[in-house]
Amino acid sequence: MAGMTFDSSPQDNVRKLGNLKFQVGVYRPPSEGGSASLLIRVTENCPWNKCTFCEMYKGHRFVYRSGEDIKADIDAIKAMVDEITSISWKLGLGGKVTRDVGSAILRADPSLQGNHCFVIVFNWLYSGGKTAFLQDANSIIMRPHEFIDVLLYLRKELPSITRLTSYARSKTLSQRKPEDLKAIREAGLDRLHVGLETGDDELLQIIKKGVTSEEQIEGGKKALEAGFQLSEYWMTDLGGRERWKQHAENTARVLSAINPHYIRSRPLVPRPGTALYDDYVAGRLTLSSPHERLVELRLMVEKLNVTSKVCFDHSMNSWTGSRGGLLFTQDYEGYQFPEKKSLVLEKIDEGLSLDESKHVHVRDLIAMGSL
Repeated sequence: MAGMTFDSSPQDNVRKLGNLKFQVGVYRPPSEGGSASLLIRVTENCPWNKCTFCEMYKGHRFVYRSGEDIKADIDAIKAMVDEITSISWKLGLGGKVTRDVGSAILRADPSLQGNHCFVIVFNWLYSGGKTAFLQDANSIIMRPHEFIDVLLYLRKELPSITRLTSYARSKTLSQRKPEDLKAIREAGLDRLHVGLETGDDELLQIIKKGVTSEEQIEGGKKALEAGFQLSEYWMTDLGGRERWKQHAENTARVLSAINPHYIRSRPLVPRPGTALYDDYVAGRLTLSSPHERLVELRLMVEKLNVTSKVCFDHSMNSWTGSRGGLLFTQDYEGYQFPEKKSLVLEKIDEGLSLDESKHVHVRDLIAMGSL
């Protein structure tokens, strides 16, 4: 394979690849990321964009992309798939996308290594072409009939996709008609990732989340009733020392009422440029120590009454275990509740039994993020 050369026909394929482009956003959940997921931008940025803890879309206006623009991107992706697959056939590899295909393409046009669109599509095909994530922050904001049309088109043009996922806001889900959500699900959207953050109404107002706890419950239940797989995210220490208990208890209350498929922990690390970071610097928010965060986590876990998988699948869950490694597994499938609830509580107690200096303090995480 190392000595492969192109005839004129494969060279044409490579040239076409360099001319194909589609929009790609920046963000996606870790569990939907890496090279295995195709990224398709349905909307640009966040339609709410007021949360005090979030810097992801600050300074960027929300753009409602038309169905035709999204379909044009899907067409570009499909054309790239066809060209890459055609090259594989011409190299005698039967349509399989292998390292040899990638090496041959880059030998013919080294500039494609810096072509973000090509890299995404090639890596997706190399990983099996199974999963895709719809960007940006709340694709469910699209008018249902337009969204359904896009989903059906995507599924038709890229039939290898077996799991299609997106971010969604609780508020938007609570406002959608059940029949529209069901139709969106049946059109091909499988999984939703929702930033719950907290179930405490006072804290929801403080962080300008734009939703109430009852709307969070309503939105989550609607998503589940429509048949979506649901991941909900919560932020340990979002209330600081001032509101840790109400944050833990009410978050557990809301998550128990929803009972999503996944509950994902994202301990708070304030980011410069956000209003919440300004509150931290000014002393209006007192962040908890590693042990205090574990105490809060313990209360939340104790109060949880769910059949969810509880996950610590992010580097911010940086507590240390007694053997020196991470306290919790960062596997995307996490711990199945209620079966593993006692194990999670045991791990929390293990973390609390260690000297607090063994754990990474949030101050250090903030400093690392600002480097």
